[in-house]
Amino acid sequence: MRSTLPHLLLLLIAGLAPTAHAQDAKPLATVNNIAVPQARMDAMLKARAAQGQPDTPEIRQALREELINREILSQEAQKKSLDKNPEVLAQLELFRQTVLINAYREDFLKTHPIDDEGLKKEYERIKASQGNAKEYQVRHILVDKEDEAKGLIARIKKGESFDKLAGEKSKDAGSKTKGGSLGWSLPNTFVKPFAEAMEKLKKGQMTEEPVRSQFGWHIIRLDNERPFQFPALDQVKSQLLAGMQQQQWERAILDLKAKAKVE
Repeated sequence: MRSTLPHLLLLLIAGLAPTAHAQDAKPLATVNNIAVPQARMDAMLKARAAQGQPDTPEIRQALREELINREILSQEAQKKSLDKNPEVLAQLELFRQTVLINAYREDFLKTHPIDDEGLKKEYERIKASQGNAKEYQVRHILVDKEDEAKGLIARIKKGESFDKLAGEKSKDAGSKTKGGSLGWSLPNTFVKPFAEAMEKLKKGQMTEEPVRSQFGWHIIRLDNERPFQFPALDQVKSQLLAGMQQQQWERAILDLKAKAKVE
């Protein structure tokens, strides 16, 4: 779960939330004598910034028009008393809870910071858990039927190019244009049957029989292997921090649930 609201959710809240905000001194706009608060624009810009999107005058103008349109439409919906519809009220309550939960999570992470020492300790723990891991440079051809896979293995053994057949026959769109190459990967990035078969191969060797997984039938060729070089802390610091924060947040939820009276 991210601490900032998705852009779409913010738009929905902006369109469905109550519209009377007389206390706002400088509204973004006024629609039928009802102020559209600047806070809505600020929330949308904050969400965009969290996603790495720019803040430009053109974007601000487009968002302003979007908020005005939503205000007009939400006013029309209220004229029809749709804001009193039980289904609509239920959705509004879910959106309200989402806002509160995200605000609470953001506050929790601020008041429970993870320091550099904690990050380094977790980094060393994960690094030690890798042991003498290897990473593999591997290719595969993925097809739907076992007989088709066996036929392709026979053709490769007779001299046809593995890479060419991968481009022609494999249903893995991500690798077929690269001759079936999956690049350098650790075994735990693959499904278990694939990883087990791959680890049994020697450099340059191909599986004698197709390997079945939930995705279909694989023909696997090992191009190379090498000791896994664990990345430096600076390279993985942001991902590590995000993972630790998520674990911390999940523990907090479990603690709150344990204390809550649920009937």
